[in-house]
Amino acid sequence: MKKTQPNNPLHGVTLEQVVTKLVDHYGWDGLAERININCFKSDPSIKSSLKFLRKTQWARDKVESLYVSTFDKPSPWGSAK
Repeated sequence: MKKTQPNNPLHGVTLEQVVTKLVDHYGWDGLAERININCFKSDPSIKSSLKFLRKTQWARDKVESLYVSTFDKPSPWGSAK
């Protein structure tokens, strides 16, 4: 039985999709301005960024957080808190 995660905006989204979409949206320079890590500043590529982010949880958390704040649109009915 598959677990569903309706409240997880990253459910079903790969790290590669996250990085690619952020690069398409901000560009490498814009991404480096928002998240100060060398894999976005020095000779950036999707491949090198994925390698670093898979090994470095704090950086991955920042990237995922930026993705959610950039692309996860709030519900028009407000939050259900």
